[in-house]
Amino acid sequence: MLEISHLYKKYLNSERFAVEDLNLSLKGGEIFGFLGKNGAGKSTTIKCLTGIYPYSSGSIKICGHDIGKDPINAKLNMGYVPDDHSVYEKMTGGEYVNYIADLYKVARKDREERLQKFLVQFRLTKAIDLQIKSYSHGMKQKICIIGALIHNPKLWVLDEPMMGLDPQSMVEILKRMHEHCEAGNTIFFSSHNLDLVAKICDRVAIINDGKLYDVIDLHVKGNKETLENTFLKITTSEEDMQ
Repeated sequence: MLEISHLYKKYLNSERFAVEDLNLSLKGGEIFGFLGKNGAGKSTTIKCLTGIYPYSSGSIKICGHDIGKDPINAKLNMGYVPDDHSVYEKMTGGEYVNYIADLYKVARKDREERLQKFLVQFRLTKAIDLQIKSYSHGMKQKICIIGALIHNPKLWVLDEPMMGLDPQSMVEILKRMHEHCEAGNTIFFSSHNLDLVAKICDRVAIINDGKLYDVIDLHVKGNKETLENTFLKITTSEEDMQ
């Protein structure tokens, strides 16, 4: 579903790699957590795999399509929810979702069926014809999620999707995540919430200073309980301990 091989990313005028020799392989039907402290390389990795940033070397394949060599087909198989719920705020919710559906060449019948289902699930039926600038933070996040799912992507990438959401909105998003994976699709999920990651993810990768340190299978007995200790051990520097 997602194959990242020997990924290197260095920003202009920087002496160090923001991401260095990163290798990951995600399977169908799993929720894969991506952990790291601020500046560890999480968002850089996500922006590389979504095609927002170019990378220095390596390869990223989504459903067999290389994001660098075949970006259109790679992106057609992916839905992305950024950490800042970037949307066109002067559009109505319906205009925004239809615009995204046009970009992904979603048939009219399919988009209408999916949109009605999502509106009910996310309780946005009454807001769909309002301009997005009138939406609350949680509503903007949910319309962004609908846009990311309207083409039924095989890979769903979420960067801190729960930040600032109320408990009801979090529950709704978690239900959609499980539903998406039960259909055989994959979720790549970045978060700072260790408890949530331990609860919902199948496997977790921990990145620090741009390097992948560990991939933990949370189905193995005891790994959920030791996730926090492992994370702190990897990400706590000598300066932090002083």
